[in-house]
Amino acid sequence: MQKHPLYIFMISVHGLIRGHDPELGRDADTGGQITYVLDLARALGFHPEVRKVDLLTRLIEDPAVGPDYAEPEEVLGPNARILRLPFGPKRYLRKELLWNHLDQLVDRVLHFLREQGQLPDVIHSHYADAGYVGYQLSQLLGVPQIHTGHSLGRCKRQRLLDSGRKATAIDRQFNFARRIAAEEQVLEHAALIITSTTQERDEQYGMYQRFNPKRCLVLPPGIDFTRFSAAGAKTVDPRVKFMIDRFLHEPCKPMILTLSRPAPRKNLLALIEAYGEDEALQELANLVILAGHRGDLRDLEETQAAVVTELLLAIDRYDLYGKVALPKRHAQEDVPQLYRFAARHGGVFVNPALTEPFGLTLLEAAASGLPIVATQDGGPRDILANCGNGLLIDPLDKKAMAATLREALSDSRRWKTWSKAGKRRVVRHYSWPAHVDAYLKNVGRLLHRTRKTRRRSLALASGLERPPLPLAQWALISDIDNTLLGDRQGLSELLEWLTGKPEVGFGIATGRTVDSAAKVLRQWGVRTPDVLITAVGSEIYYGPDLSRDEGWSHYIRHLWRRNDLAGALQNMPGLRLQKRSEQREFKLSYRVDPQRMPALADIENRLRERRLHASLIYSHNQFLDVLPLRASKGHAVRYLAYKFGLPLERFLVAGDSGNDVEMMVGDTLGVIVSNYSGELEHLREQHRVYFAPFPYALGILAGIHHYRFADAAATMIEGNNA
Repeated sequence: MQKHPLYIFMISVHGLIRGHDPELGRDADTGGQITYVLDLARALGFHPEVRKVDLLTRLIEDPAVGPDYAEPEEVLGPNARILRLPFGPKRYLRKELLWNHLDQLVDRVLHFLREQGQLPDVIHSHYADAGYVGYQLSQLLGVPQIHTGHSLGRCKRQRLLDSGRKATAIDRQFNFARRIAAEEQVLEHAALIITSTTQERDEQYGMYQRFNPKRCLVLPPGIDFTRFSAAGAKTVDPRVKFMIDRFLHEPCKPMILTLSRPAPRKNLLALIEAYGEDEALQELANLVILAGHRGDLRDLEETQAAVVTELLLAIDRYDLYGKVALPKRHAQEDVPQLYRFAARHGGVFVNPALTEPFGLTLLEAAASGLPIVATQDGGPRDILANCGNGLLIDPLDKKAMAATLREALSDSRRWKTWSKAGKRRVVRHYSWPAHVDAYLKNVGRLLHRTRKTRRRSLALASGLERPPLPLAQWALISDIDNTLLGDRQGLSELLEWLTGKPEVGFGIATGRTVDSAAKVLRQWGVRTPDVLITAVGSEIYYGPDLSRDEGWSHYIRHLWRRNDLAGALQNMPGLRLQKRSEQREFKLSYRVDPQRMPALADIENRLRERRLHASLIYSHNQFLDVLPLRASKGHAVRYLAYKFGLPLERFLVAGDSGNDVEMMVGDTLGVIVSNYSGELEHLREQHRVYFAPFPYALGILAGIHHYRFADAAATMIEGNNA
């Protein structure tokens, strides 16, 4: 038993998530993961060791998807709820388009947690996008991260390549570079990785450089046996029967049933082609495909429309009219009856996916007494080994797929054996209560190992050691060199503006040491700022006495091995240590010869091979700073926002070079002065980043006027840029 009931913060960002009648298959992003996270949240909420489960997802204001997804909160069950926070555009977006907006979600969550006054015990992220958000929150809050991948980018990319897709096309469509980088980052950081199968752990995660199997737990999900069972198999709603039979010339034939989203990796086209090229299989059974929901085909999202169009063209090409049913829609309450309907006619359930991390539909079919034929990739291997109720197929071999389906349908005695085995064994191996018991047992061990770190982080978040920062309503944070300083007339105008704004806290964020920063500010006649973020975000100081925030130092110390890092980089080509005064407890600084220095990814790999952890900040094409993972200017700003309860949209941050990037993303109001370094050009596409027409302090003033920062009208910022 835990010492205190747990608060579990789950994150599942993409798709359409609601607690009642989930619209599975409505689009390519609303599938099995949605069922998983909803059922897990509910099951955890029922457990006596859990006091609260929050399932965080995206708040969507879009008439095309309905009002349910615009509700900020929805009760799931005892101690469990869905929380929806807005980020990015209000309209619904497919998951590949969410990446540029995830930093804003991090900021929204920090604000939410500060408002409610309590931190979770663990953060459990689902899929790569939520993994990225969970990683940032875990770093900033010191709360351990648990991660479930559901589907992995490297595996999906390889399968799509194997199926004949072009690398440039799939990388553009699925944003694989961003996704895989985030997955590697999460795998390096997360305290616990949950996989559904041993194959997922060993083969799929084994494709990743940063995966550590010692931090992995194989824990298959369960299913809702109150919905999926063989009970009532002889009675089928006439409406459901008509939905299928109206397509078929001989509706009493056995049914090959498949149920999935209309996504390329589900490989539905290959299934139709396998069926269309095998006349014996057509004589033996009908093919029934439930591929999401659609109205007018022209109104579907581009990828879904392409998949469904391919299916319809294949049906026409093989002249399969009267043999294939492809209903335009079905209700979620119909699904259990569809499994039982197929079982009643001696059919099979088929999953031909190119990649399948698990396969909840296989469990649902098994519980309904319907044997299965499934891809040999991923979860189906374990499911068939446990349930003994079907056969595996190579999803890329259409002839073998058709032959296996014929084999599964041709032996009635074996079909009955499979049906009975599936119903019996799925209950034994796949229940949510057993899953939750194992989950909480491992979470308890995890929290026991990290209790000192958690206590320190909670003490920091509580504000008990709050420094004397003025009770500011706004905060201006600027880099020093080539941003704040460089033009005395512009600086004078900016300082005059600050003098008239006592409600605006003033801070600097610089690569300089604190002594160097204080000295150069005095030389330029700038008063000591309220807060100084120095050494590229690795140190924080407050007020005229320059009191150091020791809490920040404790926080960023995590996994920092300075001497070992210095040794690993000692003979690296193109790197030369800067003078001793530039080296700090939490910072190694190098001058760079860009012609000789290896790529940053190669340097990271070298450090990783030695089990060293660091953040590499490259700026001005001549400097490389090596910092703790948790240290950066951006993390320091977010730490301040959380610690002092000041929303990030009230921080105006100004900079000119690569070490300012992390300050600019998310909810902060970013200003890049016109004399910026070219490495910031990519930020033009970022939310709330203003490229000023003037250099130095005049550029900062231009940003202040652009945002109407700290003016009475500035409340428009939140509404117009949300």
